[in-house]
Amino acid sequence: MNNQIIDDYSFDTAEKQAAARQFFAKVYGFMFFALIVSGVIAFQYGNIDFIKEYFLTQTPKGMKPSALFYVVVFSPIGVALLMQTMVNRLSFPLLFGLFSLYSVLIGFSLSTIFVIYTATSIAVIFGVTAGTFGVMAIMGYVTKADLTKFGSILMMAFWGMFIAGIVNMFIGWETLSFFISVLGVVVFTGLTAYHMQQLKKFAHDSEISADDKNKLALLGGFTLYVLFVNLFLSLLRLFGSRE
Repeated sequence: MNNQIIDDYSFDTAEKQAAARQFFAKVYGFMFFALIVSGVIAFQYGNIDFIKEYFLTQTPKGMKPSALFYVVVFSPIGVALLMQTMVNRLSFPLLFGLFSLYSVLIGFSLSTIFVIYTATSIAVIFGVTAGTFGVMAIMGYVTKADLTKFGSILMMAFWGMFIAGIVNMFIGWETLSFFISVLGVVVFTGLTAYHMQQLKKFAHDSEISADDKNKLALLGGFTLYVLFVNLFLSLLRLFGSRE
């Protein structure tokens, strides 16, 4: 987000403009930190030997996901819920520790894409995701329309996708997977705009304490990171070239 966009008319004093820039610098700093951590881990361990040793187990019917695989896939849900429900009780360092743990776990989870999709398609889809995400973030920031109702509908769609996705992990229905991916692109791009608008309100609120703003910036970075990763995965499932 460049300074011209952040210096919006609603931040009518130089002090408010500076506070907004500082807030969003932290938000995007946390987001990029998580993306780097997850990306490095995914790239480092995204090889078939690691996947076979830790994420797969041999059964009479063939290779199946191991218990560790399910731990890596589902434990981030618990970490995310803990962060969001206990944010007022947790100190900032502890909250950041949970955020870092979440990034590490997602990194290991993402390592599997490097044995499923070609490196070229991963790089191209990542670039497309970054462009799409950036456009929606700017739109959410500058729009004067209230996206609250729009965001509520998208959140309901997200939870429906989430439940369907868990079910589909066990039944492996390709048609359902395709539908979830298509819906995911719509939902995650829309939620990006919605959450940017919400973050703008936090940046503008001068009554929020410095400590609470730091926590909100971290949670904002966490939310944008989650949206980016899920948008990337949705696009990768739709357009990625398999090995």
